[in-house]
Amino acid sequence: MTTTRKARLRTVAASATTAVAVGLLGLGTAPAAHADPLPTLCNPAVDHATTEPLNLQVTPLVTDFLIYNVTAGTTGQHSDTLSRVSSVTTTVDNRTEITAGASALFAKVEVKIGFSVQKTTSSTTTQTVSDTWNLVSPGRYGLYRGTRVVTGQYVNRICAQTGPTTGIWVTTSSSPGTFTTYESPEIGSVGCAPAQPAGTVRRAAQLLISSC
Repeated sequence: MTTTRKARLRTVAASATTAVAVGLLGLGTAPAAHADPLPTLCNPAVDHATTEPLNLQVTPLVTDFLIYNVTAGTTGQHSDTLSRVSSVTTTVDNRTEITAGASALFAKVEVKIGFSVQKTTSSTTTQTVSDTWNLVSPGRYGLYRGTRVVTGQYVNRICAQTGPTTGIWVTTSSSPGTFTTYESPEIGSVGCAPAQPAGTVRRAAQLLISSC
């Protein structure tokens, strides 16, 4: 099965309060956790205030989906509009206003998880998906758009001086803040077999295909 497509994304009104929908988040897969320890030592001459992410989780999410049955003689190019099944919005402390400080936090998140995420106010609800697929083999397919959602906590810290060039990081937050962001969405098609790798958007979409 090969897939070629011409993406035509139509902008629609976005909901300013849409957060991660729980229905299909991580369907069939356990979130990948990133619990790197935070640094303890600092240099007060160069280190000042910082915001550090912690307890990160990465979860595949299907946001738009359509099941397509291809029978013998109907293979070839098909154009379809997908149905929205879930959504995600960048938030910090459940607020959709993303400040410069929050963007810096997301840049640190990228270093820890190893891929790029949204660092400004953004939501998957701002687009509907109409694509053209070339399905060359009979079978049952899932046409999808999805992303990897990143959730976690963060703390604010300052470098408390213990000597001329030594110090320790001290957390100033009374309790950790929370955030949600996500990777740039991918669009594609997937069949019933072979099984796609766990933790991928393709696998999450494959698990939504019934009667395979």
